[in-house]
Amino acid sequence: MAVAMAMASQGLMTSSWQEERKAATIERLWQQFFSDPSQWWDTRFIKRNLKYPDFKHKYGKKALWIDNRFNPPWVHARLAAMVNCQQQERGRSSVLADSIVRMEQLWQEFFSDPSQWWDNRFINKKSSNYPDFEHKSTHEGLWIDGWLNPPWIEGKMAIITSGQLQSDARIRSRAPDSFCNDNLSKLCQEGRLKEALHVLELMLKQNTQAPINTYVVLLKGCAKRKALAEAKQVHTLIIQSGLDSDIFLGNTLVDMYAKCGSVLNARKVFNTMPQHNVFSWTAIISAYADHGQGEEAINLFQQMQQTGIAPDKVTFVVVLKACARTAALEQGKQLHSDIIKCGIESDVVIGNTLINMYAKCDCIKHARQVFNKMSERNVVSWNAMIAGYAQNGLGKEGLGLYEQMKQAGVQPNNVTYGILLKSCASSAALNHGKQLHSDIIRSGFEPDVVVGNTLVDMYAKCGCLEDARQVFNKMIEKDVVSWSAMIAGYVQNGLGKEALALYEQMKNEGVQPNSVTYVILLTSCASIAGLEQGKQLHSDIIRSCCESDVIVGNALVDMYAKCGCIEHARKVFNEMIERDVVSWNSMIAGYAKCGCIDDALELFNNMNERNVVSWSAIIAGYAQNGLGEEALALYDQMKQEGVLPNNVTYVILLNACASIAAVKRGKQLHTDIIRSGFQQDVTVGNTLVDMYVKCGCIEHAHEVFNNMNERDVVSWSTMIAAYAQNGLGKEAMSLYEQMRQEGVQPNSVTYVILLKTCASNLALEWGRQLHLDVIRSGCKSDVSVGTTLVDMYAKCGCIEHACRVFNNMHERDVLSWNVMISGHAQQGLGREALTLLEGMQSEGMIPNAITYVSVLSACSHCGLVDEGRHLFDSMFEDYGVIPTMDHYACIVDLLGRAGCLADAEDFINRMPMQPNVVVWRTLLGAAQHHGHVEIGRHAFDCVMKVEPENDAAYVLLSNTYAAVGQDG
Repeated sequence: MAVAMAMASQGLMTSSWQEERKAATIERLWQQFFSDPSQWWDTRFIKRNLKYPDFKHKYGKKALWIDNRFNPPWVHARLAAMVNCQQQERGRSSVLADSIVRMEQLWQEFFSDPSQWWDNRFINKKSSNYPDFEHKSTHEGLWIDGWLNPPWIEGKMAIITSGQLQSDARIRSRAPDSFCNDNLSKLCQEGRLKEALHVLELMLKQNTQAPINTYVVLLKGCAKRKALAEAKQVHTLIIQSGLDSDIFLGNTLVDMYAKCGSVLNARKVFNTMPQHNVFSWTAIISAYADHGQGEEAINLFQQMQQTGIAPDKVTFVVVLKACARTAALEQGKQLHSDIIKCGIESDVVIGNTLINMYAKCDCIKHARQVFNKMSERNVVSWNAMIAGYAQNGLGKEGLGLYEQMKQAGVQPNNVTYGILLKSCASSAALNHGKQLHSDIIRSGFEPDVVVGNTLVDMYAKCGCLEDARQVFNKMIEKDVVSWSAMIAGYVQNGLGKEALALYEQMKNEGVQPNSVTYVILLTSCASIAGLEQGKQLHSDIIRSCCESDVIVGNALVDMYAKCGCIEHARKVFNEMIERDVVSWNSMIAGYAKCGCIDDALELFNNMNERNVVSWSAIIAGYAQNGLGEEALALYDQMKQEGVLPNNVTYVILLNACASIAAVKRGKQLHTDIIRSGFQQDVTVGNTLVDMYVKCGCIEHAHEVFNNMNERDVVSWSTMIAAYAQNGLGKEAMSLYEQMRQEGVQPNSVTYVILLKTCASNLALEWGRQLHLDVIRSGCKSDVSVGTTLVDMYAKCGCIEHACRVFNNMHERDVLSWNVMISGHAQQGLGREALTLLEGMQSEGMIPNAITYVSVLSACSHCGLVDEGRHLFDSMFEDYGVIPTMDHYACIVDLLGRAGCLADAEDFINRMPMQPNVVVWRTLLGAAQHHGHVEIGRHAFDCVMKVEPENDAAYVLLSNTYAAVGQDG
């Protein structure tokens, strides 16, 4: 009862909200009308019936009715004050006259031959929108009380009584039996369900019994259009006709309600049926299976068997699908046994469904056994087995079966290629993906929009955006999925600006984004903290009427929270018509992200329902705010309350362990992960590797890496980074070679890690080889890869190669310029460093603090004292760069190297902050170089005050005394 009341209350709230929204829309239209009536046609004097609007927009599909119940209260007063739309006076009288003449002609035609007109007056005419008489050929209508009727109509109709007219053999009602049988099916196919229903009501009104097939046609039409309201009307007519006990109609009703999404009504019909056959049971089982209630579907199948009704092939297929969706392996095996007993195991459809069931239940061996025993296989059989391998992380086996499929002479279809490309995308198997692309071109499936979309997705997920965009641009037909896939590719590769630019192009080409597109774009805005772009998207979402979508609402909450606008996030959250557990989780995560951990905890405690994501969100909040121990304590509480962690929970906890170097707790988590079966999850595996690396346990990290069944580009990059960060450059390069041999395409992150390793080890030959690999991979346009290449060549002493790479970069950011300036500074090329600074400024790039450290260092190494001091003095005034300790140390070094020790000491004394050890040690080094004992001794004393155990200072002071022949 409580559930019913809650559902009714929710329905009333939704209805009320819809009415308020409609009223607001109509109010906006009236405001537009009164602001400029010249943009609207005044049709009040030529409208034939109430169906036509009073005012119609000249250029858009906008219409207004004066007597609309949703009109704001001020409309009539405004209309009374405005005599007419003066801008439309010209030409109206002629239109009105033409309309009156045409109406008189129609009435004359009617009275001359009434048999050419349908009489609708006596067939339950629902509203004044329906004409009283309708021409059979032209479908023009006549209303007895029409506004444009000639004056003699009333007298003419008074002479001919309604009874006489109805009994006249020349005029007939609209729906004789022949009309129904010939046209009802066509009306349903065209989606004109209300008209079809009207015809059926007409037949019953005339006491004409419609055949059962008529109801079936209507019910199937309702099912196809998911028209639940019309379907219920048909159901009512069936009951009124006394046909509700017919088993065929009952089965059709069950199937119709299921397809309209009303499983409850389907069950009610099933329960009231006087008898059931195999089709009845199959229909109700299918209803539950198709709506995610697999367990109930299996229970119904068992009840069916208890009644003694034998299942047929379709029943087995439906129940096997239910087992697949619920991972009910034991019931699936029992069904397999029943199928063998029934002797239908050799049926190709049954075989295909068995393969799918076993694959979804993670029994890939059983699936393959079924596949191998099939005497007949079609393309669906091969697809099912390939999909089974892909779903179980066995991409290589799936590709191997694809080769066997071709050898067996079975032509792959678009579904085959879609499965294989998705498998390549998930494992970043770019080489296999490119081979599939070649096969797709040869087989003629390249123009297929679904295949094209999957190709774009595969290339994007493998990090090859140039290839993805090339496929996208070549697509003859692009749907919203195509655009969304390409936009998602940019977002996944951190190119938020490009994603938003493509979105604008999408709108310009007239493609309407859907909720998936908006969620992807909002994710992009969240990742780049693009608040302004996010607000613009929010406006677009409101205009597109997608704001009521709960998934879009959740994405909006997440976007605002990640952009630091927690108040906007809460406002969206509060205004959401429907909130699910994800909505609450997003809000909790938002508070946590903004450091409002108390607010997050309060919201968490107020939740009526908490799932694993809720716990993960609050745990992440503590972890992100540096409260790793508290996050781990919440994990213990979560387990005590019986909530099972998922892969996301473990990733958050492992990151918390890494941040506080809690290797002991990390090992305990590792044990829990193995027990819960998440050890083969690629994301969990990657995070385990990262946790052990950050805790200094390289051997444990390598062991986890080796035990992973599936490794993606992140897995390899994480392990390569572990070796690189621990000074094991050779091992990093060896692992890179192994990665390529296994067909995994490195991405920009991989190349950046390896190039940094080459730079730190001065491994020029490795760096050159990597440079060639970068060019072949298509990553050369990546700004981070280009910058790291410049840095590698510069640190290896190849400044000419560094310049060549730098000059060939299509895009350069501040870091690119900083690396280039620093490279010249390290090579003692101060003048060239200053020239680069000027070039950077001329391109509109704003130098930052690091830029000035590099330039000042270059001036110091080249003795450019005046230039260095001028840059130091102007950097705040020109670009607002506040000098840091590093900048002061550079000036001290600049003056010290030039022998201006007194100026250097004076500069230190005038510093607005307390000099650190580096500043004083720099002065001490300069004093040692120039043999200035007094300043050297003073600098040494200052170092000792801060770091008494600084051995380098003792060495420098000793060398200073030695340089002048004195004993320390």
